[in-house]
Amino acid sequence: MASNIGMMDSAYFVGRNEILTWINNRLQLNLSRIEEAASGAVQCQMMDMTYPGVVPMHKVNFDAKTEYDMIQNYKVLQDVFNKLKIEKHIEVNRLVKGRPLDNLEFLQWLKRYCDSVNGGIMNENYNPVERRSKGGKDRNSKGSQKTTKSLQANNLHNSASSDTVDLNKMSGPKQGRGSAVAGGATYSEEIQALSKEVTNLKLSVDHLEKERDFYFAKLRDIEILCQIPEMEDLPMTVAIKKILYADDAKESALEEAQEYLSEAINTVETEVESEA
Repeated sequence: MASNIGMMDSAYFVGRNEILTWINNRLQLNLSRIEEAASGAVQCQMMDMTYPGVVPMHKVNFDAKTEYDMIQNYKVLQDVFNKLKIEKHIEVNRLVKGRPLDNLEFLQWLKRYCDSVNGGIMNENYNPVERRSKGGKDRNSKGSQKTTKSLQANNLHNSASSDTVDLNKMSGPKQGRGSAVAGGATYSEEIQALSKEVTNLKLSVDHLEKERDFYFAKLRDIEILCQIPEMEDLPMTVAIKKILYADDAKESALEEAQEYLSEAINTVETEVESEA
């Protein structure tokens, strides 16, 4: 199975239009952007189509809009992966942000995996619309209503408590007002400091993502160059491919490439000497 796929695998060079077509055709949807699949519901249903009956569709929320609801969908998906012994870690925190590149990479992996299971053939007996009707929207709505009622009750209780405290303050001395103002100023400073830290972290993440995309594009250019017919059999090209297509866990790729290149050079030198 294609549970472990290297970043230079052809799966990651499938375009977003092809991914969207794959999703829309199989699930009878009409997605126009990759980030529309960020909720995790599409991924759950793709696995449901690949392994009918394995995904508890009543737990999948196709109307998930908040990160909390999306995370619940990904929990369902991760449980399915664990049940099927699929060794794939889901970067939930990145996917729920709706970033196109992160979601595209995950969907590229998912397409490759599903195609490796069913040979890319669509399950004609699968009714995606009917299966979606078993989603967990109603259940979540009821849960939300219960939560809302609970929050309203808590708010009423807190309001009553606040009124009591205010009355006590009014009847008591006014010496605490100065310390309260000072405490508020301290909290304000802490909030500003944390906000600044969050902003810096976001800038750092954006920088790292741009750097990642930059080097990924470079690797892709090198791969295209290595695929030119006149160059693909040259020793240097073969050595580069050994590094590009090495498994993620393989640490000796560079040593293997160097050893191959050294042997190739020695062979050429030997042939030249024999001809001389």
